[in-house]
Amino acid sequence: MGIYKLVLPKMGESVSEATLTNWLKSVGDTIQEDEAVVEIATDKVDSDVPSPVTGKLKEILFQEGQVAQVGEVIAVLEVEGESDTEKLEIQTEGPEENYTIVGPDVEELENKVQPAQDTLQVSITNESRFYSPLVKSIAQEEGIVQDELDSIVGSGADGRVTKQDVLDYIAAKGDPNSIPSSANRDSRVHMSDLDGSSSNVSSPVQVVKSMNGDEIIEMDRMRRLISDHMVNSVRASPHVFSVVEADVTNLVNWRNNIKDTFKKREGENITFTPLIIEAISKALKDFPMVNVSVDGYNIIKRKHINIGMAAALPTGNLIVPVIKDADQLSLMGLSRSVNDLANRARTNQLKPDDTQGGTFTFTNIGAFGNIFGMPIINQPQAAILAVGTIKKKPAVLETEHGDVIAIRHMMYITMSYDHRVIDGALGGTFIKRVADYLENWDSDRTI
Repeated sequence: MGIYKLVLPKMGESVSEATLTNWLKSVGDTIQEDEAVVEIATDKVDSDVPSPVTGKLKEILFQEGQVAQVGEVIAVLEVEGESDTEKLEIQTEGPEENYTIVGPDVEELENKVQPAQDTLQVSITNESRFYSPLVKSIAQEEGIVQDELDSIVGSGADGRVTKQDVLDYIAAKGDPNSIPSSANRDSRVHMSDLDGSSSNVSSPVQVVKSMNGDEIIEMDRMRRLISDHMVNSVRASPHVFSVVEADVTNLVNWRNNIKDTFKKREGENITFTPLIIEAISKALKDFPMVNVSVDGYNIIKRKHINIGMAAALPTGNLIVPVIKDADQLSLMGLSRSVNDLANRARTNQLKPDDTQGGTFTFTNIGAFGNIFGMPIINQPQAAILAVGTIKKKPAVLETEHGDVIAIRHMMYITMSYDHRVIDGALGGTFIKRVADYLENWDSDRTI
């Protein structure tokens, strides 16, 4: 009999670790090729790991609730054949990301700035302690030096420091009653200590645990991730907001005229979402400096226009599947992509790659009857656009016979953007361009 080591496979750009949530097989069970062995959860989606071979489960190396890194062996299988089947195929290279860096010494920076997964470590050595790219990133942002990071007690497998360990350590530093030893303090003076923007500002507020029968509900895994992501986004990006009101009467009338025919022909609905995403894609092509990310003092100008659409899950949590190269799709293609991603999000069938690579995010708060909202930027993007519900309102129209008041379909469009790289002129012009595309919709358009 041979041995096959089942590793945690690569699950998409920037995903470096996963929590093993449920073993579907027990030691001694026979596993068929491509049969799911274990369910996992990442900071993006829930998924499962299939076995690429047929065999018998001999050993489980990670228990439920533990975190494994991409490329780590999570189980051992007995298979037919020689023992040389122990060879591992660990994928550490992700898809090439195309972008342009705007700033000084462009050629040098292009060689320096690489996607995080290209430097992913998949093993632990005796000389150095393993830290995931996510942990290193948080430590760097918070000014935690290597010696200080080495002093943190890890709660992960083999004492590995997890994301939560680092966040707990940062929170403890902000507690005046918890004084770290001098060995754990960075002797350098950080600018954040001088301007009051250090992690102390975000330390947890003391809350009375229970009053008059209050119910305490522990956040689930996804809600914790959302919480951390939103706090980090506000901390990283100075948010600024712009608002326009768009007359989308032509758009509404056009959709009302074709929706029944479309449903009968295609077997699915055409919603306002693909229509708005098309307008956003056109505007991003007109204003490519909105389709950017920030890396220190460098601006990464994205080559692809990948639009994320925020979707509410039945659990009440939020997920953002991504339409890749949205500007290259026809309106029919956008409609199919939107419906497919929305349906799979609701049924928990999204794959990790479905939530990766977004360069701009769109959220439809109008679906909940809201007319106006200021969303938080989905890092590492630089902007997020929201639309409110469409309402009939009286509006002044200019005609050849003079101004008249008419009932029109009006919609608020709001955008939050990162003031480090997008100023009011660019942000305001961009959102107005989106509104122009929607207002000037061709009423005779065919699909």
